[in-house]
Amino acid sequence: MELRGKQNMIPKNSTFKGVKKNPLKSLFLFYCIIGFFSKELSGQLGFCSGNSGSPIFTEDFGSGLTNGPALPVGTTTYNFVTSMPSDGNYTISSTTNFFDWHNVPDHTPGDVNGKAFVVNASFTAGEFYQRPVTGLCENTSYEFSAWLINLLPQSSCEAIGIPVNVRFQIWDETDTNLLAQGDTGDIPNRNAPLWEQYALVFKTLPGQTSVILKMRNNSNGGCGNDLAIDDIAFSSCGDAITLSNDQNEMGIISCEGQGGITTTLEATPDGSIFTSYAYQWQQSNDQVLWIDIPAANNSTFSTPTINTTTYFRTKVAEDIINLSNDLCNVISDVFEIILIPTPQPPVSNGNVSLCENEETPLLVSVPVGTAVNWYDAPTGGALLAEKTVSFTPTVSGTYFAEAFSGSIDCSSDTRTMLIYTINPIPRIIDEVIEICDGSTIIISADLDNVSYVWNTGEITEEISIITPGEYTVMATNLEGCSNTKSISVVPVTLPIIKNIKSDGSNIIVDLENTGQFEFTLDNGAFQTSPLFETIIGGRYTINIRYGDNCGMISQEFIHLVVPKFFTPNADGNNDLFLPEGLEYFTSYELSIFNRFGQLLKNTSQNNPAWDGTFNGAQMPSGNYWYRLRVEGTVRNGYFVLKQ
Repeated sequence: MELRGKQNMIPKNSTFKGVKKNPLKSLFLFYCIIGFFSKELSGQLGFCSGNSGSPIFTEDFGSGLTNGPALPVGTTTYNFVTSMPSDGNYTISSTTNFFDWHNVPDHTPGDVNGKAFVVNASFTAGEFYQRPVTGLCENTSYEFSAWLINLLPQSSCEAIGIPVNVRFQIWDETDTNLLAQGDTGDIPNRNAPLWEQYALVFKTLPGQTSVILKMRNNSNGGCGNDLAIDDIAFSSCGDAITLSNDQNEMGIISCEGQGGITTTLEATPDGSIFTSYAYQWQQSNDQVLWIDIPAANNSTFSTPTINTTTYFRTKVAEDIINLSNDLCNVISDVFEIILIPTPQPPVSNGNVSLCENEETPLLVSVPVGTAVNWYDAPTGGALLAEKTVSFTPTVSGTYFAEAFSGSIDCSSDTRTMLIYTINPIPRIIDEVIEICDGSTIIISADLDNVSYVWNTGEITEEISIITPGEYTVMATNLEGCSNTKSISVVPVTLPIIKNIKSDGSNIIVDLENTGQFEFTLDNGAFQTSPLFETIIGGRYTINIRYGDNCGMISQEFIHLVVPKFFTPNADGNNDLFLPEGLEYFTSYELSIFNRFGQLLKNTSQNNPAWDGTFNGAQMPSGNYWYRLRVEGTVRNGYFVLKQ
């Protein structure tokens, strides 16, 4: 027969428990039922497929840095040593750092310097461990389990080391009748050590309350067959028993405020172990102290009215006599009736009144484990925020906080009202103001019904300044809300003339900078436009200023106006082609051409006008071209001769 097992690579100080599930939960049935050695032998290989009771005993071999103590006399035929165990010897040790073995901690989770039963198999196969197990119940199924590990690395013994192979046996108390047995099969040598759990299920006979556990080596010793054993356990084994109510629920969660709960529970065994069933229902308020419910001995149980959290379960045994012995029965799953208390309404931290440029949330307080939802109405309404004790509205209004607890959101009977007021701040517009050199100007907060604090220390709406710089004024309204206005006072930059040019009869002033400049021609009226229109040719003085007292610059300009037409008809009007303003230049040259490029006139400052004739003959009406050279500058264009 081959006894199979679970594997666990987790070291002893891990929080992982690789043995079995909680006794209240079903265990997996990993392996098959083996045959029988005889009609009298009754055994089941593998793990209990149902629920387990409290362990009858566990053996973890203690802890400490000193090897030992030796097992009780009669437990083993091997010799106890406190150092390296040779073939046929054993030790109880917190280390397996012997020979070239794997050095592993014991299996017991959380055990500090925990010990294990370390065995170097005898050269002759045979029994190496036995112990009596008492206090059993007759006609009851039990699970024996133990954790084993092969200590020999795979590369040892030229990679052909003897594998571990252990037979577990359950004998009656007379040591004459074999009740059950099974083999682990070969536990191979591995590169990485691996604890594995093996189990054997058996059933006591009528009148039988004690058995003998034995372990035998199926292999001879030599190079290999070196193992450690830990966490031996015996527990009762019964059906997996689920609980449900008449609504097919596996548990109930409700709010206290919804009234008491009554329900009918039913225990459902899976039939994997027991052939008959006796019940004893129990209840608890904390799942620690369980109290038998009088006369509750059926597979069903109708609860009284439940007003507080209460837990129910049932003990199950094959024989009613075993119900009173917790070593002979198993425990069902737990049916939980959880009543979540109705929380008190949240405690307000106060209404909030703030300025619109601030962020202060509404706050409430609730006990640990309680959450808060926010609404816009005392009942119903829109959910604004959830699971938070703070809420920051975006508009003024009245808001309501509701406490809730539990996975089904048991809510407080009422909601807590809080008022949120957002006060406006003074409306300001920052400014940039220019100041003339040496002048005094007035700057203003330009706000009413507020108090003022300037960065100069003054507290009036307006202040007088004489120097450029950054000025700020904090304005505070009647609600106590403030806003700061910035006034940047910059020195005035006088205009810089880039160019002045004639465009027909117009004069255009082109500046390199911009500003609130004003322009005048020959001390005439000031204008904001740099364009002077319909100006006759001549010498002019152009003045440009900024404000009334920020200084003024001046520049002379000779305005040269070339006529677009002339009429040489001796009527006294426009009889000559003569550019206006030429007389103000010290040198110039005017050349006139017909449309064929023929030079008709070349004038100088002594005779600048053209009367429309060439060699004494009057030229016909039409377009004529000119080239005017004035002090090194050449201008080209055309004009019209009209008769």
